[in-house]
Amino acid sequence: MELRLDRLHHGYGPVEVLRDIDLDIPAGRIVCIVGPSGCGKSTLLRLIGGLELPDRGSVIQIGEAPPDSLNPLTYIFQDFALLPWRTVEGNVRLVLEDHGFASEKCEQIVDDVLSRTRLSEFRDAFPRQLSGGMKQRVAIARALSVSPAFLLMDEPLSSLDAQTHELLMDDLIDLWTRERFSAVYITHNLQEAVRLGHRVVVLSRRPGTVREILEIDLPLEAREGRAAELEPHRRHLWRLIRDEAQAAEMELVDD
Repeated sequence: MELRLDRLHHGYGPVEVLRDIDLDIPAGRIVCIVGPSGCGKSTLLRLIGGLELPDRGSVIQIGEAPPDSLNPLTYIFQDFALLPWRTVEGNVRLVLEDHGFASEKCEQIVDDVLSRTRLSEFRDAFPRQLSGGMKQRVAIARALSVSPAFLLMDEPLSSLDAQTHELLMDDLIDLWTRERFSAVYITHNLQEAVRLGHRVVVLSRRPGTVREILEIDLPLEAREGRAAELEPHRRHLWRLIRDEAQAAEMELVDD
């Protein structure tokens, strides 16, 4: 399944947030979206996922979701959204409970995604016992359990410390190398965008429009240890958004 955004326009009251967003999002790729603060990145993700409806334009699904997909468009948030009274296994199982699966089928799915995210030995742990990186792994495992066509990832690594951030990037690259999942990935971190993204979409300052689409040809699985080759991409992205990011930083925030 692929996604096409056709002239999306959205605002809140008198504030125009997004204007005429045209974008093709292919299957089997990670598409990162960057831009200055307040440019509408998270709003765009909510429109893609159907949490909000655009004022104008449409999100078009091209092709079919996987036949076993329980939720074709599945979110992963930066705050993990885990239930503290449930174990790792219980948090993953939560999203399967309303689908009428037999207990054995549920167990099979949970075992599979815990293995794929290297969480099997922590299945009985509670969120309070886990590091930030481990909590985000649980959130990823929970998302994978519904066999999504697309992962919608809203700054999933931004709340982690620097070392954990690097480890989770490695985990995501390893997971993509094995499974070729599809994702729309929102981030403020340009280094993260060029490390993880096959395609980086740059939004302008509000109202957000597509300013540029950067294709990164270096294979995702070959980027480890090749920061020097990625650095020109990062610098190019920074040149694109620097002035607008500075202007956005100096704006007053409405109460």
